[in-house]
Amino acid sequence: MSHPELLPTEPDAAASDSGSSQPAPLQRPGGSRKEDSFEAILSEFEKSHRQPKEGQRQGTVVAVSPDGVIVDIGFKTEGMIPAEEFRGDSGDLEVAVGDRIVFSIKGRDSGGYYLLSKVEVARPKDWSSLEKAFASKSAIAGVVTGVVKGGLSVDVGVRAFLPASRSGAKDAAELEALVEQEISCLIIKLDVADEDVVVDRRALLEEEELKERRKAFDALEEGSVVHGTVRTLTDFGAFVDLGGLDGLLHVTDMSWTRVNKPADVLKVGDELDVKILSIDRGSHRISLGLKQLAADPWTLAAEKYKTNDRINGKVTRVVDFGAFVELEPGIEGLIHVSDLSWSKKARAPKDIVKPGELVDVVITNVNTAGHRIGLSLKQALGDPWEEAARKFPADSVAEGRITSIVKFGAFMELAEGIEGMIHIGDLSNEKRINHPDEVLKVGQVVRAQVLEFDRAKRRIRLGVKQLQPTVADEYIVEHKIGDVVTGRVVDVAKSSAKVELGDGLMASCVLPKQSKEETAAPAVADVSSLSAMLSAKWKQGKSGAATSGNEPVRPGEVRSFRITAMDVAAKRITVELAS
Repeated sequence: MSHPELLPTEPDAAASDSGSSQPAPLQRPGGSRKEDSFEAILSEFEKSHRQPKEGQRQGTVVAVSPDGVIVDIGFKTEGMIPAEEFRGDSGDLEVAVGDRIVFSIKGRDSGGYYLLSKVEVARPKDWSSLEKAFASKSAIAGVVTGVVKGGLSVDVGVRAFLPASRSGAKDAAELEALVEQEISCLIIKLDVADEDVVVDRRALLEEEELKERRKAFDALEEGSVVHGTVRTLTDFGAFVDLGGLDGLLHVTDMSWTRVNKPADVLKVGDELDVKILSIDRGSHRISLGLKQLAADPWTLAAEKYKTNDRINGKVTRVVDFGAFVELEPGIEGLIHVSDLSWSKKARAPKDIVKPGELVDVVITNVNTAGHRIGLSLKQALGDPWEEAARKFPADSVAEGRITSIVKFGAFMELAEGIEGMIHIGDLSNEKRINHPDEVLKVGQVVRAQVLEFDRAKRRIRLGVKQLQPTVADEYIVEHKIGDVVTGRVVDVAKSSAKVELGDGLMASCVLPKQSKEETAAPAVADVSSLSAMLSAKWKQGKSGAATSGNEPVRPGEVRSFRITAMDVAAKRITVELAS
């Protein structure tokens, strides 16, 4: 006896005849509709479905390329299987045009080709198969039947829901393109009682992508050259996409010339060949180099640049300790701050040279191993002491600006890089100086006499007081040889005497030979009475002395003297007793 409750109802039969794409419900375990088994319903579904089905199929290879194998699958559009699925241990593709192969449909690409795979993805046959796949987290095959609110409807033997966030689609257009495509997915929720099935496609895509990245990463070798695309730029370098793998191209490895920032050399989207410098298998870090694909200019530096060579270059950077000069692309030398100027006064490098300025320099040392070249700007300008020896000989007069003042004297700049020192004792003839700042100020322009020039020690001694007029200078200007003047005897020797002609002005007097009586012990002079007389007469040039020329000369007495010689340079005056 037949059981009406086990026979298909009229609506089910109608749906089957009309070729509806809606799947018949699966019989739950323990159900009584044996005639409507899962296998029978699935078979009916496959007969009525007009789109490519899941499961294993056969096709004929019509073309083979390094990128993939084109297969005639019996539809208007061919399918393509990645070439890697046919690559043998030797690396060759083990497939030929005309071969018959078994495949499964995974979906379609943007070009319209069906995406195929030799790997079989099982499609569940009953609820127990779904439960088994859910428990083991195994991939199953399904066909996307349409777009619904929040995602996609997928036929996996029953109607399943694929959330848009787990579809792997980036936007609505990609989501729409999945309709009628066969996909592989994982069951992430299964409720048999409510026939609620939720699947996830993105997890499988990410897993496949991870496998491809690992495979590509394992295939990389240090020293090899690979092609990539600049993905992002940072202050310290650029990240280059090597086909799913990112490598870091550090700014120091972009060019042999100095790169201030990566954006000066590259931009996002640039395609370039780079060399793999190192691979950290543990952290999956890849270091790349661009400049390593060009010859290192330092390899020829030892032949091109010799010590004491004079060369022209461009200032690239100015720092506190000096300036860097580009001699050629990729080769820079350093002018240390001590080699920028002959001047001893402290000057910042930025006050001497500027970035972009062309300068002549002399090479002081070459270290190709350390990529260092020492340069000197001051040597290229010439040693100013060679010219100074001609311009500032001893006894010459020079003019300059006071650059610094110290306790024992002051320094005066005579020329660029040339300084002389004025000792405190050579500042004034008239008064005692306790500190040089009593008479001098920094920046003041003064005239001084060169007292000493030492080329070997690079030292010049100057004097200011030597150019100041003295009492002797004034006296010599006011008198002439033969004048009779008044003076006070200060000291008497056997044949000469020291005579004071004025305040601090001394003259030498040659005495005539005297008899024994004349050389007797002199009487003590009344100094107080003589001083008054001397102050009134010693610049008058008249003989008004209290004693005659025949009387012996005694210390302290005022006498008349005749000027016999005057040495302007030595400031020396010689007199004799006036008769």
